[in-house]
Amino acid sequence: MSRIYSRIVGTGSYLPAKLVTNDDLAKTMDTSDEWISARTGIRQRYIAEPDQTSSDLAFEAAKNALVSAGKSASDVDLILVATSTPDFVFPSTACLLQKKLGVHGCAAFDLQAVCSGFVYALATADKFIRSGQHKCALVVGAEVFSRILDWNDRGTAVLFGDGAGAVVLTADSTPGILGSVLHADGAYSDILSVPGNVCGGKVIGSPFLQMDGQAVFKFAVRVLDEAARETLDQCGLTIADIDWLIPHQANVRILEATAKRLGMDSSKVIITVDRHGNTSAASVPLALDVAVRDGRVRPGHKVMLEGVGGGFTWGAALVQM
Repeated sequence: MSRIYSRIVGTGSYLPAKLVTNDDLAKTMDTSDEWISARTGIRQRYIAEPDQTSSDLAFEAAKNALVSAGKSASDVDLILVATSTPDFVFPSTACLLQKKLGVHGCAAFDLQAVCSGFVYALATADKFIRSGQHKCALVVGAEVFSRILDWNDRGTAVLFGDGAGAVVLTADSTPGILGSVLHADGAYSDILSVPGNVCGGKVIGSPFLQMDGQAVFKFAVRVLDEAARETLDQCGLTIADIDWLIPHQANVRILEATAKRLGMDSSKVIITVDRHGNTSAASVPLALDVAVRDGRVRPGHKVMLEGVGGGFTWGAALVQM
């Protein structure tokens, strides 16, 4: 009996219509395009309208991925949505997406690993498909981080944007997800968090994102390097076998430092943080879709996808397109 693998057969993404440049932010806070771009590489980001939710963005990205895959929503038998900004406490954003897609009965759930969420979800969907119980998975990263930002804090508010990215995974006799690793360490939970919750109809603690930027930078560069190498070891491959590196799009300095630490030429790193800002769980699938549609990532290419985020969580997946 032949082994079952999973392959990415379609990608899609979606950005809200509202474009906010660094100059726009400078009109309302003590910052400038030069200050933001020099420290982060970010020049603009997209912000959802007040009535746009994560499931709305996920729906548009999912539709684009399904078209790319040549699939209909009725083909999907598993929906995973990675998000830290769900529409509600419950039902899950995945169930709301399922409703918007007009499908019924398949498994659907959210996965919360912050900026590592998409890599976690992709690795999870891969294992579901390898089990033989599912044949077509829709994996989405969708965020409206603008809702959890203190817009008076230039140290965090300038970094993030809203958006969604999606892939369609199908069962195949040829490996597509070549290997993956996932890790977490709650001992670092205090360096990046939104330390609030709702109790009795009131917000307890802080509803805004808080971050120790220097600690996050050092941690991210180290674990992104380690996760990539661990995944390659798992696959019996080397750095030279990677065609493209797509790390979580947090900060261009982290992307450059990660590539340098891996010994990869910067020309092999897909960078979209300048256009999108940090879109958390949406950043990796957004960047992948951009690179697929502009022709850089092509069938047969090996692409290393990496995430690192609050928790702290981190992981990588090596994908052959």
